Amino acid sequence: MKKNLIALLLLLATTASAQHQYSNPVVDRSLPDPTVIRVGNYFYLYATEDIRNVPIYMSRDLVRWQYIGTCFTEATRPQMVPGGGIWAPDINQIGDKFVLYYSKSTWGGEWECGIGVATARTPRGPFTDVGKLFISNEIDVQNSIDPCYFEEDDGRKYLFWGSFRGIYAIELSDDGLSVKPGAEKVRVAGTYTEATMIIKRDGYYYLIGSAGSCCEGINSTYRLVVARSENLLGPYVDKAGQRALDNHFVQMLTKSKYVVGPGHCSEIVQDDAGQDWIFYHGFDASDPDAGRKLYMDRIQWVNGWPTIQSRIPSTTADAPLFGSAVDVDDLPEEAEGFSVKPRSVRDSFSIRSTSDYSTFRWKMLNLQGKVVKQGKGKREARVSVSDVPEGMYVVNVKSKKGQTSQKILRTP
Repeated sequence: MKKNLIALLLLLATTASAQHQYSNPVVDRSLPDPTVIRVGNYFYLYATEDIRNVPIYMSRDLVRWQYIGTCFTEATRPQMVPGGGIWAPDINQIGDKFVLYYSKSTWGGEWECGIGVATARTPRGPFTDVGKLFISNEIDVQNSIDPCYFEEDDGRKYLFWGSFRGIYAIELSDDGLSVKPGAEKVRVAGTYTEATMIIKRDGYYYLIGSAGSCCEGINSTYRLVVARSENLLGPYVDKAGQRALDNHFVQMLTKSKYVVGPGHCSEIVQDDAGQDWIFYHGFDASDPDAGRKLYMDRIQWVNGWPTIQSRIPSTTADAPLFGSAVDVDDLPEEAEGFSVKPRSVRDSFSIRSTSDYSTFRWKMLNLQGKVVKQGKGKREARVSVSDVPEGMYVVNVKSKKGQTSQKILRTP
């Protein structure tokens, strides 16, 4: 039995080592201002049109991305602003439609730019342009770009937008395709950021933004910052309680020796293990002329705030977990009499005797076979994992009448 368990652990460790590492950038070409959505077992990513007419990429694992086409063609390209580029798309699913908000702008055209919307039946497109939501000079917000859609639990829909001239929000119609009649814009942050992304978690709304210069190659100063609020429309504050309206934020991600100007992040997306991941663009310090490449990192939540390890882009790291890598039910029990629940666990799990066993011993091992926790139980043992790193583990339970081994997944 011990030999079998060790062999299983070694097999799992070897598989994890071979399959669950990735290197940044995940796409070695310019894909600025990424937005991403999961549909079934696939992820779809869209970006500012360095590839004309808005590129679409597809992936099953968040690491290997395949270019599959564009949202628009020359014939269907949005024309709400003459000329200019299609910037900073934001993809969402509203009802049975895939809804893409986008900016249309030219450099320096801060009163003529605006935000539009397009729809498709599938995330692969083709997208049909519905037209503008508003133009800067119509809504009286200079530099109206960088849309971010957010839907409340009660179904109310909002659009956040803005770029270094204030961050604003306004309520949308039920279908998300127009501004709600009578809705008034609300200013939620000052002039420090652009590229807003709103995340809700554990009772807080998080406003992630990008500060600094995005597009000066090796001299770019772009970086991610964050503030949070108990209400969607603010006030958003930093850790000291100072307001984002007064340009106070918490630093979240900045440059490294390898990556300059990391910023304009995507939505947070989850892998099958419940881990949070975020995409952003940055300049490869060794290849800055290639444009703003696509990077990915895992979000860690520390004392209620999102952060990226060391607050710099990773070079190589553990990859997202999908499919069989997180199948917690495929390890058979080798003896009856015990249950380990839940199998996907955030804070603690229980080991319970399901027969007349009175005393047992248990060990919790990582995929390299190292014991990370152990103890005894009498009919039941409650095991806290709040101090254990996220990932897959094997729980081995022994009594005089036999033993069982079960996998558990420690989630964020």
